[in-house]
Amino acid sequence: MMYQIKDLHLSLPDMTRKPLLGPAPRIEILKGLTFDVPKGAVLGIVGGSGSGKSTLGRAMLRLLEPTAGEVVFDGQTITHLRENALRPLRRRFQMIFQDPMSSLNPRRRVGGIIAGPLHLHGFDGVPGRVAEALDMVGLPRHFSRRYPHELSGGQRQRVGIARAIALQPDFILADEIVSGLDVSSQAQVLNLLGELVRDLGLTLAFISHDLSVIRRLCNRVVVLHQGVIVEEAETAQLFDAPKARYTQELLQAIPLPDPFQKWL
Repeated sequence: MMYQIKDLHLSLPDMTRKPLLGPAPRIEILKGLTFDVPKGAVLGIVGGSGSGKSTLGRAMLRLLEPTAGEVVFDGQTITHLRENALRPLRRRFQMIFQDPMSSLNPRRRVGGIIAGPLHLHGFDGVPGRVAEALDMVGLPRHFSRRYPHELSGGQRQRVGIARAIALQPDFILADEIVSGLDVSSQAQVLNLLGELVRDLGLTLAFISHDLSVIRRLCNRVVVLHQGVIVEEAETAQLFDAPKARYTQELLQAIPLPDPFQKWL
């Protein structure tokens, strides 16, 4: 297994209820999640706003430390590893963020954005690796001299993907990466991800609130609601025979081209 999540709990301070003196009370975000991500799988993590899906993604990559439970990456427990022990592993699991304008340094050119993590992890031949990453995401090499604000939304998201794959990771977490794009750009980015998963042998976890996006890309789905897994199934099975009422509601929310068609 690439990832094993075992009885995962995570709570965070609720700053809206912080008293004048003393610590803020904690609110439980993730409530005992257990699931596996096999090597080579494309797992969809879906749920509405506030379901805990982005928090789960950050816990998987140890950007947040779980309160209880276990996170196992490729056979190694990373739940409470210190940063110096995590550093060698961070190259192997990468994240693509939702908003490329906030995740790409506006003061750096595209080439420098992709090269930064390569230098940090001690890679050789960085210029060649930057050029190769741009090729793989379908961007001209001269884009390395551009700044993020000079690119379209879809192009910026491709830069985020290039930065992640340049490190040759084993696992990528994509957090709502097409939610801010138009339909055409969404389709192009999803097709690109599918090609990269196939060509590079990646394992991918794709976070989204949109089941229609999940259906296009993922082969298995975990449905989160209020920090709990309410359903987990193969994608085809989930769409053909959803068991949880919350899953049925998510399916009913998908816009249909035929107003008389029904999912359920």
